[in-house]
Amino acid sequence: MAASELYTKFARVWIPDPEEVWKSAELLKDYKPGDKVLQLRLEGGKDLEYCLDPKTKELPHLRNPDILVGENDLTALSYLHEPAVLHNLRVRFIDSKLIYTYCGIVLVAINPYEQLPIYGEDIINAYSGQNMGDMDPHIFAVAEEAYKQMARDERNQSIIVSGESGAGKTVSAKYAMRYFATVSGSASEANVEEKVLASNPIMESIGNAKTTRNDNSSRFGKYIEIGFDKRYRIIGANMRTYLLEKSRVVFQAEEERNYHIFYQLCASAKLPEFKMLRLGNADYFHYTKQGGSPVIDGVDDAKEMVHTRQACTLLGINESYQMGIFQILAGILHLGNVGFTSRDSDSCSIPPKHEPLIVFCDLMGVEYEEMCHWLCHRKLATATETYIKPIPKLQATNARDALAKHIYAKLFNWIVDHVNQALHSAVKQHSFIGVLDIYGFETFEINSFEQFCINYANEKLQQQFNMHVFKLEQEEYMKEQIPWTLIDFYDNQPCINLIEAKLGILDLLDEECKMPKGSDDTWAQKLYNTHLNKCALFEKPRLSNRAFIIQHFADKVEYQCEGFLEKNKDTVFEEQIKVLKSSKFKMLPELFQDDEKAISPSSATPSGRTPLYRTPIKPTKVRPGQSTKEHKKTVGHQFRNSLHLLMETLNATTPHYVRCIKPNDFKFPFTFDEKRAVQQLRACGVLETIRISAAGFPSRWTYQEFFSRYRVLMKQKDVLSDRKQTCKNVLEKLILDKDKYQFGKTKIFFRAGQVAYLEKIRADKLRAACIRIQKTIRGWLLRKKYLRMKKAAITIQRYVRGYQARCYAKFLRRTNAATIIQKYWRMYVVQKKYQIKRAATIILQSYLRGYMARNRYHKILCEHKAIIIQKQVRGWLARLHYKRCLKAIVYLQCCFRRMMAKRELKKLKIEARSVERYKKLHIGMENKIMQLQRKVDEQNKEYKCLLEKLTTLEGTYTSETEKLRSDLGRLQLSEEEAKIATSRVLSLQEEIAKLRKDLERTQSEKKTIEEWADKYKKETEQLVSNLKEENTLLKKEKETLNHLISEQAKEITETMEKKLIEETKQLELDLNDERLRYQNLLNEFSRLEERYDDLKEEMTIMVHVPKPEHRRTDSTHSSNESEYTFSSEITENEDIPLRLEEPSEKKAPLDMSLFLKLQKRVTELELEKQAMQDELDRKEEQVLRSKAKEEERPQIRGAELEYESLKRQELESENKKLKNELNELRKALSEKGAPEVTAPGAPAYRVLMEQLTSISEELDVRKEEVLILRSQLVSQKEAIQPKNTMTDSTILLEDVQKMKDKGEIAQAYIGLKETNRPFPMDCHELNEDEELWLVYEGLKQANRLLESQLQSQKKSHDNETEALRGEIQSLKEENNRQQQLLAQNLQLPPEARIEASLQHEITRLTNENLDLMEQLEKQDKTVRKLKKQLKVFAKKIGELEVGQMENISPGQIIDEPIRPVNIPRKEKDFQGMLEYKKDDEQKLVKNLILDLKPRGVAVNLIPGLPAYILFMCVRHADYLNDDQKVRSLLTSTINSIKKVLKKRGDDFETVSFWLSNTCRFLHCLKQYSGEEGFMKHNTPRQNEHCLTNFDLAEYRQVLSDLAIQIYQQLVRVLENILQPMIVSGMLEHETIQGVSGVKPTGLRKRTSSIADEGTYTLDSILRQLNSFHSVMCQHGMDPELIKQVVKQMFYIVGAITLNNLLLRKDMCSWSKGMQIRYNVSQLEEWLRDKNLMNSGAKETLEPLIQAAQLLQVKKKTDEDAEAICSMCNALTTAQIVKVLNLYTPVNEFEERVSVSFIRTIQMRLRDRKDSPQLLMDAKHIFPVTFPFNPSSLALETIQIPTSLGLGFIARV
Repeated sequence: MAASELYTKFARVWIPDPEEVWKSAELLKDYKPGDKVLQLRLEGGKDLEYCLDPKTKELPHLRNPDILVGENDLTALSYLHEPAVLHNLRVRFIDSKLIYTYCGIVLVAINPYEQLPIYGEDIINAYSGQNMGDMDPHIFAVAEEAYKQMARDERNQSIIVSGESGAGKTVSAKYAMRYFATVSGSASEANVEEKVLASNPIMESIGNAKTTRNDNSSRFGKYIEIGFDKRYRIIGANMRTYLLEKSRVVFQAEEERNYHIFYQLCASAKLPEFKMLRLGNADYFHYTKQGGSPVIDGVDDAKEMVHTRQACTLLGINESYQMGIFQILAGILHLGNVGFTSRDSDSCSIPPKHEPLIVFCDLMGVEYEEMCHWLCHRKLATATETYIKPIPKLQATNARDALAKHIYAKLFNWIVDHVNQALHSAVKQHSFIGVLDIYGFETFEINSFEQFCINYANEKLQQQFNMHVFKLEQEEYMKEQIPWTLIDFYDNQPCINLIEAKLGILDLLDEECKMPKGSDDTWAQKLYNTHLNKCALFEKPRLSNRAFIIQHFADKVEYQCEGFLEKNKDTVFEEQIKVLKSSKFKMLPELFQDDEKAISPSSATPSGRTPLYRTPIKPTKVRPGQSTKEHKKTVGHQFRNSLHLLMETLNATTPHYVRCIKPNDFKFPFTFDEKRAVQQLRACGVLETIRISAAGFPSRWTYQEFFSRYRVLMKQKDVLSDRKQTCKNVLEKLILDKDKYQFGKTKIFFRAGQVAYLEKIRADKLRAACIRIQKTIRGWLLRKKYLRMKKAAITIQRYVRGYQARCYAKFLRRTNAATIIQKYWRMYVVQKKYQIKRAATIILQSYLRGYMARNRYHKILCEHKAIIIQKQVRGWLARLHYKRCLKAIVYLQCCFRRMMAKRELKKLKIEARSVERYKKLHIGMENKIMQLQRKVDEQNKEYKCLLEKLTTLEGTYTSETEKLRSDLGRLQLSEEEAKIATSRVLSLQEEIAKLRKDLERTQSEKKTIEEWADKYKKETEQLVSNLKEENTLLKKEKETLNHLISEQAKEITETMEKKLIEETKQLELDLNDERLRYQNLLNEFSRLEERYDDLKEEMTIMVHVPKPEHRRTDSTHSSNESEYTFSSEITENEDIPLRLEEPSEKKAPLDMSLFLKLQKRVTELELEKQAMQDELDRKEEQVLRSKAKEEERPQIRGAELEYESLKRQELESENKKLKNELNELRKALSEKGAPEVTAPGAPAYRVLMEQLTSISEELDVRKEEVLILRSQLVSQKEAIQPKNTMTDSTILLEDVQKMKDKGEIAQAYIGLKETNRPFPMDCHELNEDEELWLVYEGLKQANRLLESQLQSQKKSHDNETEALRGEIQSLKEENNRQQQLLAQNLQLPPEARIEASLQHEITRLTNENLDLMEQLEKQDKTVRKLKKQLKVFAKKIGELEVGQMENISPGQIIDEPIRPVNIPRKEKDFQGMLEYKKDDEQKLVKNLILDLKPRGVAVNLIPGLPAYILFMCVRHADYLNDDQKVRSLLTSTINSIKKVLKKRGDDFETVSFWLSNTCRFLHCLKQYSGEEGFMKHNTPRQNEHCLTNFDLAEYRQVLSDLAIQIYQQLVRVLENILQPMIVSGMLEHETIQGVSGVKPTGLRKRTSSIADEGTYTLDSILRQLNSFHSVMCQHGMDPELIKQVVKQMFYIVGAITLNNLLLRKDMCSWSKGMQIRYNVSQLEEWLRDKNLMNSGAKETLEPLIQAAQLLQVKKKTDEDAEAICSMCNALTTAQIVKVLNLYTPVNEFEERVSVSFIRTIQMRLRDRKDSPQLLMDAKHIFPVTFPFNPSSLALETIQIPTSLGLGFIARV
């Protein structure tokens, strides 16, 4: 297909743009050949006419389909050109936040200027072992590829990291080295990586500086070789440096700084050790103040100085050398302040006693006069003579700067050499990986000699890169049998020849430097004459005669010739160097020992960069007689040689390329500047890689991938069984031009653009299919909708019509009813009206008639009443008139009578004055006297009456008189009081007057007060009203607050409940963490134990241990004693390898837990010593009692005395042997122990000596106890005679009660029966009293008891001796470990030292606390055990007493002889015990554990049979009370299981089998331990089988630890089996075929998702899970344990799947999410089938399920973001954002996630507190628990099959 045919309407293209470099546009109409203008529309909606170039007629670049944008590999793009590369990088960097991208074999790394969580150890583990194309691009993928190729091809590798300053080269190199150190697999060798990283602060301080582009710019290049041994572990490193920028020492541009070390020195000038350097502020020195920016924001130079000094110390540069370095650097600073004064135009001088020069000379240890002289003069040598000439000021200043640069370069070289010495390893290097951190292509406004050298180096590297790319392409084409002659690539050899060939630029430059009067101008003319118009790559600027232009591979660069010669010479005055070499300062001459610099008598000028190179392996030999001047190499020559050496190294290795890109010049995070990016892409060779790829067949597909992707373009008849032929047939139909593709052996190769064409056809086909599907579905939906609407309409019509009919009927019924109602209503209304009218009429009539009658009645009544009124009024008027007349008459009469009386009175007055009057009076008096006489009589009568009354009244009068007198007195008093009152009244009146005035004033005040009161009252009322309102409000608030309080109380209750639940969960998590930590420690302990066993085996192989010889023993010793002696000798000989290993283990660090356990052991020994002392006291009392009894008995015979002496000798010899062993042990401790430990005053020495002394004392005490006990038992046996049996029986019972164990009681009881047994007649013949026979029998029993006790004592002594030896060894290791820890702490800074000591103390206290808790638990268990034993012993002693009293009656004892009695034995049932001999223990362990095949046992026998057999053997040993047998059997069992797992630890069946049996053995020990908590589910018969003598709780803990180790090993085994299946089965394989298509991939192909042969699928995983489950069930593993294993398996599946999903962009799509959810549903279905849904396995898949849901949900709106945040609660924020960034559409119908949506998610999740870690910990193992699971199987019913070969075991 022609390319022009792709330029159709709506096709998208790229057009150049001056701002954005490239802009995207869309064609508005089809392009036709011959068109000169394209009609385009920009993305902003603006229309544009794009004119084609009339000469080239090149069409604009086509844009790739959206599904290809953001690909991991740029070569996967269909259209390979500059805009496509730029756009792809921008989308990945800005939208997806991905900084790494592949471009063929190149890794493009863009500096994010932000810390990203993608460099952790979890990421390293994820990339380790993966193919480079299977994971997303990363620096770790490149490092893994290099490491893998080094191991696979046994070829050295190189990683070439290049880029501009600030692009991140050094960081990329550092991460690559970190990766190598992590995956190398050796913790000890990781120190090399630490040393390499520790060299970074040193190299950065002396080689990095602040520039305008970077605050920490490396001003030199370096190549680090990391060496590996044959096992590919890091053993060392070496560093080469290139082109140090020396000119920065003496000059810095604006806003730049000198090297960091100078500012660090100035910042630390106030330190005491730096006072001698006489430093000051950086602004004081000329060499540090020129840039005007002495401080970097956020950087503390003083702290950086501390880091630099610490790094120097770690790399072996001691304090004296460090001070020497600082002294030289300070001298350089002072040298820069040396000033010159001009005497004339040709000479200058230094002021006398110039302070900077004096300080410089003092620091350098040189003479002031000599240095002052040679700074102002130079020596000129001619053929005949030598003379000294003064130099001008400018030349002297240049010479001073040249000297400073030269000193700094030498110091830099010296430091690099010492760093290499520190990184050097004595082990032979097998291979290496080199990491080249070198500058990229540079072009500035003014380019000089430095840029010329840098670009020359990049030309060489680009040539090597092009050749390597071409070689890889050639190999690929030849492998696929494709013609490769069509490939064309850019060869920059002409440019390299222009620079380095004969008569090249460098050759002419060196030649010009040799000329006496050579200059930059003459050199420029030679360049013009030699290369101008002769070499197409060399040009001359139009406006300059002192510059030239070179066409480099990246761009044209114009170089200014000024300064080239002087920088190339880079010379200093020879006399100045000689002065420095004669320095008294020893370090300074060391710098100039290997000085190969050209020392010219000509003037020195400032130079730029100079290369620091390694001496070639085969240097050229100097012919004798040659002048030294011939070997004065220029800078260009040196750089060319070092570059050739570097290229030889790189060509001898397999290179890997990392190109670092600086996205912007302002260090803004995730900001992409297209101009700067394109400039760097052109310069770093990425676009050249694209061009080479595009020139051939860049797109490559396997036949299976092509068939899977483009199956939609094939018809059914085109599909053949042969995929290759099918693809050929289809391609011939789709692409007619056969030159556009080639068929290889396994792949199809396409030209550029063909995949886009195929994608277009595929998209069109899918679009047409989608349209057809949409059409059909829409028609079907509309038909369904129409039918539903029709059915609904009919239904509605039916209901409406029925409703209408019902309404009409209802209307008719209502009309009829209304008519009837109207009729009756109308009748009712008329009737009602008539009745109302009739009633109204009647009422009106009645009221009218009544009214008329009342009116008549009222009229009559009024008339009647008017008459009455008239009558009354008339009477009243008459009476009134009468009264008035009467009154007037009476008044008149009165007036008249008054007048008459007045007249009469007047007359009487006149008559009275005359006689006549008296006469007249007397005339009238007679009558009156008569009248008076009558009156007197009457009065006399009355007087009498009155007299009587008077007499009565006198009494009353007297009383009244007295009363009146008293009243009078009272009145007088009252009168006085009245007078007083009157006076008081007067005064009161006065007061009243005053009070009135006061009252008036008070009234006025009252008015004011009333007014104020009224006002106050109003205010008070207002206030009260306000208060009432406030009160109501407060009441309301109170109610609301009460409501809120109640709600808050509810919320608090709920929150407290939630917190309680959370705290409970947290406690559970803490418990699980502690359990996990403990189990991890067990895992580490088992690993160290295995390593110790391996080392022990190696040591036994290297050191030949002599076989133990059998020593003869004393003839009097028993056989058991001989065997014991032999075994003890073997133990001593076996201890030799341990002693030989002691020196190698002295350096082990001290284990504080072991030290605490030793302290605990010492305490236990002290307690045992105290117990033994108590026992000794008791025995002494017993001896005294026995002696008192022996005095009453006859003396012991001579045979007994001989036996006594013999046993005493034996005991003494045994004691001597034990003492010798203790002395040897003490001697070995003093000789082989560390001096610090075995010193006489050391605490550990004192503790051990005290323990040994106490043990020896215990042995002496034991010896005495044995002797006393023997004599006591002999005396007891003799005392048991028929004559005094009754009295001695009580003694025997007392002695029996004093016996400790069951064995002693049994043996004593047997001896008692034997002594009571009747003897044959010959005994009577021998001795009448039977005394001899009794003594003999008693001696036999005593001998047996003493021998058994002696054997037990010897065994316990040997065990204690071995324990002490082990404790001595552990104390040695402890001491060495403590010394190492102390040495490490001393190297730490004070703060870290304090923190380490605190951590150490916390660990010690924690361990001590744990040990104390264990000790307390042990003591509790011991108390319980002793109580049980006490009960058992009391019961047995009681039985013995009863039996003895029954058998021995008093009469029988005294009178009757003892006769033999036959006691029949009862048949015993099987007790569930197995008996074996001690010698058969190894055979038992071998047949039952070591040689047992799990498969046969699991299929044919009951589950857990070995565990039951072992427990039954333990039961029998417990029944015999043989602690040695129990201990030996359990120890052998545990060691044998460990041995089996070590040998066959990779076999799942073996590990599962022994995990099941170990757990069953542990459950048996619990079930039959006798503890109530474990006996709840036992049957009475099972309770009878409980252990009676021993508490095996400690061994239960040991078995639990062993089970944990086996479980962890089981998890590792199943992880190793499952891990290769998970990614392929869960992610890559298409379980639902056709859902996801394969996208086009680049050069680095990924694993195909099509299920080929050997590819794992989901069915493979399910089959493996079924296999695991069936094996565990066959082995009888506990169901709870199976659930934990399944949970761990599902966690591994989920974690590995999610981690790969997070690191693979091609897996983050909608279709892949659907595949994952289907796969997870299949796993859940498997759980349901196995009834394991409650195992917690499904919850472990929750993160994976949510990630799959996240791939499928809608991701556009804020509601979607809220739904995602609530849904993905099992994913961390980093994981959610990572999945959204990686989401990639597979088809054009999907849409990408917008950046704004991702930011919305981040804003919503910013408050979520979760781990910043990106990946899940796939190595995490959940803490395992072993819930108690008692067995219902009865031990007595277990049968031992003959196939196990255990015939030597007997049932008891």
